[in-house]
Amino acid sequence: MSRRVLRSPQIDRFQYLLLMAACLVLTLPLEFVFRARVYRRPSRLVRTLVPVLVVFLAWDAVAVARGHWHFSDRYTTGWLLPLNIPVEEFAFFLAIPICALLTYESVSTMLGYLADRRRVRRDPRSGEPQGAEHA
Repeated sequence: MSRRVLRSPQIDRFQYLLLMAACLVLTLPLEFVFRARVYRRPSRLVRTLVPVLVVFLAWDAVAVARGHWHFSDRYTTGWLLPLNIPVEEFAFFLAIPICALLTYESVSTMLGYLADRRRVRRDPRSGEPQGAEHA
């Protein structure tokens, strides 16, 4: 006997947007835990996002107009931006670069921290830091 899972078509329509929101929520702690400073530098964030939005939204618009690409009516809300681009696609081109920047800045911070720790040389016998800055 097979069990059929009932899913709401209304929930399906918001899956794409919910996934983008989940990506942002899950990477938000990187801003604070690792001091990624992505949201604290809004002009830098905008300068990063604008080229991504322009290039890829134009690419999508051309692909949709030529019939090479389409978006599922089942998994999108039906809210369209100019050039027949779903709002979900716009959210994707905002959320994913922000998540990538948060991850990149967090990794850079941690690598810098680890490199600083390695720079402190220790006396092999005592384990105490060596060097003029630790005298």
